[in-house]
Amino acid sequence: MQQTTNKEQAKSLESVCEQENNKNPVKNSESASGTNMPVISPQSLGSADFRNDYCIKYAYLAGGMYRGIASKELVIALANAGFLGFLGTGGRSLKDIEQDIIHIQNTLCEGQAYGMNLVANLDSPELELATVELYLKYGIRCIEAAAFIRLTPALVLYRLQGIFKDPQGKVKTKNKIIAKLSRPEVADHFLSPAPLHIVQQLFALGKISPEQVELSQLIFMCDDICVEADSGGHTDRGLPSVLLPAIQSLRDQKIKKYDFAHKPRVGLGGGIGTPTSAAAAFMMGADFILTGSINQCTVEAGTSDLVKSMLQDINVQDTDYAPAGDMFESGAKVQVLKKGVFFAARANKLFQLYQQYDSLDSLPDKIQTQLQDKYFNLSFDEVWEQTKQYLLESNRLQDVERAEQDSKFKMARVFRWYFATSMKQAFAGTQQSRVNFQVHTGPALGAFNQWVKGTELEQWQNRYVAQIAEKLMQDTATLLSIKTQQLLALNQATA
Repeated sequence: MQQTTNKEQAKSLESVCEQENNKNPVKNSESASGTNMPVISPQSLGSADFRNDYCIKYAYLAGGMYRGIASKELVIALANAGFLGFLGTGGRSLKDIEQDIIHIQNTLCEGQAYGMNLVANLDSPELELATVELYLKYGIRCIEAAAFIRLTPALVLYRLQGIFKDPQGKVKTKNKIIAKLSRPEVADHFLSPAPLHIVQQLFALGKISPEQVELSQLIFMCDDICVEADSGGHTDRGLPSVLLPAIQSLRDQKIKKYDFAHKPRVGLGGGIGTPTSAAAAFMMGADFILTGSINQCTVEAGTSDLVKSMLQDINVQDTDYAPAGDMFESGAKVQVLKKGVFFAARANKLFQLYQQYDSLDSLPDKIQTQLQDKYFNLSFDEVWEQTKQYLLESNRLQDVERAEQDSKFKMARVFRWYFATSMKQAFAGTQQSRVNFQVHTGPALGAFNQWVKGTELEQWQNRYVAQIAEKLMQDTATLLSIKTQQLLALNQATA
């Protein structure tokens, strides 16, 4: 029975190699028996069309990480090495994003690949729209759409502003969207044309033309999909072996249904930190891979040196789940660093208290003291004053008014302050606040740390994002070559 399984695996791998050999030059090595064995190259992994469309050398992306952890320096370093990275824009001001865009565009040459992250903003859809308008102003041609649960006017506007017909009459768009998602129902939205009610709304506002309205129903809302398995930061804890095939199947159904000129590719992110995990993704048919956590512990990452030093020593078990500060009331989760900090435990405690009590005043005296003295290092009144000031500066007077009328809502806003502050402290590298650091990361970084242990990459000061990308893809190709040769040899021996 095992021999039959191995034969089937060998035939499958041989078929993959033949297909890739037809698309890309692949070296061959001669085995001890004199038989030529295929050697898989990094260029042969994933979709050749994907690489060509984004002008990159490998089917490899680096995702945009919150508050500029995926920094302008990180994006530029990747672009200079032939890779595509996304600037982390979530939680940042439009002014800061604009300055980074200008710096990137002034530094890179025409044709070098880069993109911007766009995070869904449930609290402030007008800010999401303003971010897209900023991207359109500077001619940003590629975005990574993250954390969306439905299509929004901002996304549709970005997609349709670049729509046109080529000389052959095919409908295309200059503005590419890679949708990063973990739910088939969300993928369904992106693998469909833009919702007509949103298209008509944008037309009524004068933001799109009659031609763009007409062409809107002739393309998918995304160019490609990145299936996000259990990852650092916001996560649905999805399993890649379950999610990827499900969304690949959905993609195939949608292609058959609409028969549009462009066929979206489906890649995989979340949990990719070693050649073994990358190889598994490609063997499952991923058209590309996307890394995240492993890039936040590099020289170019936009976080503090203290956080990087903490991250370089973690293992795969050193992360935990906590409530997401930006979606606190809903109970949505983020994956965070657990080793050496109390954030996850304290954040989960705050959510438990929010569910159990209706106001700050109803909390037991002992709990009130604990929160103010150990968690916040401020009184509830002082936290609320800071929160109130932030909301007013953000033109959210309605939230202030609601908090003054609704004690449970006010409690949620005060608790949210802890999440915002714990992240700021981590970015600043404030040593005395270390136990409260909120650091989004996943076990992929722990696996990466074990992989490079004992090498020059063990210390984060020697980790450069483009070097990591190159090494991961090269070693993934080598691993697949070895496994392919082993299975083909076994197939020949048992034939």
